[in-house]
Amino acid sequence: MTTSTPPGISRATLRNPADLIASLPYLLGFRPADSLVLLGHRVPGTTIGLMLRADLPPRELQAEQADALIPRFADPEHNGVTVIVIGGSPDENGPPHAELVAELKRVLAQNDLRLFHALWTPEVEPGAPWSCYSDPDCSGVLPDPQETVIAAATTEAGFVVFRSREELAAVLKPRSPEAISRRADLLASSPEPLYSPGMSQSDVLDAAVTELRDAFLRQRRGAGPPDDDQAVRLAHALMFNPVRDACMALAVPPHTSLTREAEEVWLTLVRELPPPHRAEAALHLGYTALMRGEGALAGMALANAVEADPDHLVAQLLQTAWNIGTDPAKLTGLADFSTAVDLGLAPPPELGSAAEPGPGRRSEPPRGMR
Repeated sequence: MTTSTPPGISRATLRNPADLIASLPYLLGFRPADSLVLLGHRVPGTTIGLMLRADLPPRELQAEQADALIPRFADPEHNGVTVIVIGGSPDENGPPHAELVAELKRVLAQNDLRLFHALWTPEVEPGAPWSCYSDPDCSGVLPDPQETVIAAATTEAGFVVFRSREELAAVLKPRSPEAISRRADLLASSPEPLYSPGMSQSDVLDAAVTELRDAFLRQRRGAGPPDDDQAVRLAHALMFNPVRDACMALAVPPHTSLTREAEEVWLTLVRELPPPHRAEAALHLGYTALMRGEGALAGMALANAVEADPDHLVAQLLQTAWNIGTDPAKLTGLADFSTAVDLGLAPPPELGSAAEPGPGRRSEPPRGMR
């Protein structure tokens, strides 16, 4: 599993092992258990780059896991890795899983990467013991994760930390499998739900934008999930390329009320739409989460998009970017601000985030299909 450091908090200190371990739930988005976590150090080594989490492997797969994970840090942006093992119990020889750490050191050396730290804890909980693999005198107990500097920064930025990876994954599951089945049948029998005789392409695009604006308005009112007809129309609305391009712009800048609102809308639609139409909502959720630095949610959402539509090229592109730990700032070019403004789904750049009119607050009609 790959994740990225939340924007604006990447300068986490790596000098205090206890604080670093305790910060993991806020860096990953959930509390890891029985896990191997690798934190890449960006050149010159003062910030966190790529982060990887994987389940602890059985002994016979330790070398294979090291060979698979470490080369992903072998790029000009990284000069080393911190290894954190979560799980198991120490013995007279020290922390458990020492063989795994040895395999990781082997592959780090092969890739000319430095091992900054190798740390262990049985669990990321207040008062849990921690220790270093290289120094028996390097040990202590963990502080309360909620009291770390990164916890304060991520909480202020609006991040949610889940108790486990499974709890995070559960938020993407369909709310009602029966509703998903009904809507799949409706979508199969309604190829053009936004079209009426005599409508131009521009008219159909206007109808698609209206459906999306209505979805945001329902979100603001707390009206609950869409009904079957609304879900079917939204599924088609998101398929328009201009609408898709405009929706990408709602993810940037990442820490506005509009961005958080958009993330909630996409999450709702991921749970309410059947495949392959669900891929569009999952794509937007993944991109928004990626821009906000919610790497775990971004990865799950993008995997959801590719699963819903294996031929979705934009979802494949973003999943690849996420998988190699691309800096989110390098992906802002995917956001089509001009189309978003034209369709009234984002404020003009000169208004900035202070205006944040967002979907449903447009003063001019949308332009036609381009």
